[in-house]
Amino acid sequence: GPGSSAGRKPDHPAVHISYNDAVEYCQAQGARLPSEPEWEFAARGGMRDQQYPWGNGYEKNRMNIWQGKFPKENKGKDGYIGVAPVKAFKPQNPFGIYDMIGNTWEWTSTVFGVDSQTRMPQYTLRGGSYVDSVDGKFNHRADVTTRMGNTADAGSDNIGFRCARDATRKDMDDRKTGKQEL
Repeated sequence: GPGSSAGRKPDHPAVHISYNDAVEYCQAQGARLPSEPEWEFAARGGMRDQQYPWGNGYEKNRMNIWQGKFPKENKGKDGYIGVAPVKAFKPQNPFGIYDMIGNTWEWTSTVFGVDSQTRMPQYTLRGGSYVDSVDGKFNHRADVTTRMGNTADAGSDNIGFRCARDATRKDMDDRKTGKQEL
């Protein structure tokens, strides 16, 4: 909007991004949005049946979520009120990926359903955001199973995305030797 600039927060995720804009950006980079199963595999870091990317137990200061009485008071005990910089917390899983849970919802390419009022398709968002909670008592529970849908033209200050591409043999070899950061 007026007076805003990506240059002011280069270490923050891009937000207010619609599904349509995310698809276009990823395509311009020679990539695509991840499918919902790809997103979940990346979030889990290769682990199975875990509630969080790092395991089954909630750990403080591992993700940016609401802490306090919603919607009036976010105490910011994790250090942030609103969107946090991408590397504000240590990587969340064995793959070394940041911010899969909390901070911003992320678009996937998977259809969630159809909006009952507009009859437009909804696409799946994953991961929860800074307005979600550890236990789901308000908004959504922030963990690897959290999902919701929204229409392709929707954007908000807690919706972002990440691009994906098919891994090559070289990518897999580099990953094994630790030459690649995710």
